[in-house]
Amino acid sequence: MLSNRFWVAGLIALAPVFSSASAGRQMDVIAYFAKARSEDRDGLARKTKIVDVRAAQPGEVVTTIIKGEGKETQSKPAKPGDQVVRNRCAETGNEEYLVAANKFASRYEGPIGSANNDGWQSYRPRGREMRFTLVRERDGSFSFQAPWGEQMVARPGDAIVQDPMNEKDTYRVQGAAFACTYEIIKAPKQS
Repeated sequence: MLSNRFWVAGLIALAPVFSSASAGRQMDVIAYFAKARSEDRDGLARKTKIVDVRAAQPGEVVTTIIKGEGKETQSKPAKPGDQVVRNRCAETGNEEYLVAANKFASRYEGPIGSANNDGWQSYRPRGREMRFTLVRERDGSFSFQAPWGEQMVARPGDAIVQDPMNEKDTYRVQGAAFACTYEIIKAPKQS
């Protein structure tokens, strides 16, 4: 849905850039999302853009770096079977993140091509519908604990994404990464 991507991109363009240090306010992100839902400010989206995947080395720590922002998060040490996923999104620097072995098969299918010389293979997201809300300008920046225990910083224009089957699986997707990799199925009410 191309028009939805332009809608999200427009919100991102209006969002100011904040440093991680400016996000000192701690937020209960599940309560934040519940309030957005009660105000009809949540929508549905699914990840659709092909990604690159390689096997994580046991003990490997994956640091997610967002171009123009720096470190977003850092994984716990990888366990056997965990996978490193790399988004194909030049706007964000093709950020990488770790996906646990027990979640990978439900989120990605493939491989859909041969491995390159560095061991990366193309995979297709399964396109599970996820709830999302966009952090508004008036909400400002805030920090919260991601499901894997790492502190995340949310900024205006970012998406807070939640698994409809597990409200504890709620995390931030940087605004440009969301616009680049997700397709909006139902846009939230703007307010």
